[in-house]
Amino acid sequence: MKILVVNGSPHPSGCTDRGLREVEATLIANGIEVERVNIGNKDVRGCIGCNFCRTHGRCVFNDVVNETAPKFAEADGLIVGSPVYYAGCNGQALSFLDRLFYSTSGTIDKTMKVGAAVVSSRRAGSTSAFDEINKYFTISAMPIVSSTYWNEVHGFTAEDVEADLEGLQTMRNLGRNIAFMVKALRAAKDESGAFPQQERSSFTSFHTEG
Repeated sequence: MKILVVNGSPHPSGCTDRGLREVEATLIANGIEVERVNIGNKDVRGCIGCNFCRTHGRCVFNDVVNETAPKFAEADGLIVGSPVYYAGCNGQALSFLDRLFYSTSGTIDKTMKVGAAVVSSRRAGSTSAFDEINKYFTISAMPIVSSTYWNEVHGFTAEDVEADLEGLQTMRNLGRNIAFMVKALRAAKDESGAFPQQERSSFTSFHTEG
């Protein structure tokens, strides 16, 4: 069982990384493999709505998004970490998620892959960034894993995060909950033979010709 971890921060050893490392260590201690992708320093542009992915099965921009897609396909869950900028995620993370989820909508079945957001902020704005990330999971039949507080750590530096004892506790509880849910979902699938069927035939549109 494997969890893919995406760090959207441009600081690979910063506050977001410190929170993610606490989750990763707990996952590994509970028998879950972890793979990390750092995208914060990559050149990631936003989706341009060209629908190239609909006919080619990959994004038109051949960058870290296409490199990550096979890892996402193999994983049992996805953790996305982001710093908070003006009460939201950083642009790099959102552009990455827009393109990863849209370009793989026809090629990767995300049903019952668990999802978790981890955010870091100096003081505030973290819950709105947390909500932004969770929306990618809830449109994709991905169960969101919670903890004993919102999945956030606080500080201006990674050293500051070391003093956020509740934040690090929240990360450890998140890791345990992710491990438990992944194992439970795998056991349920093994027992029933498949994850729940997802209907996709209806697509409501109010556009009228002429």
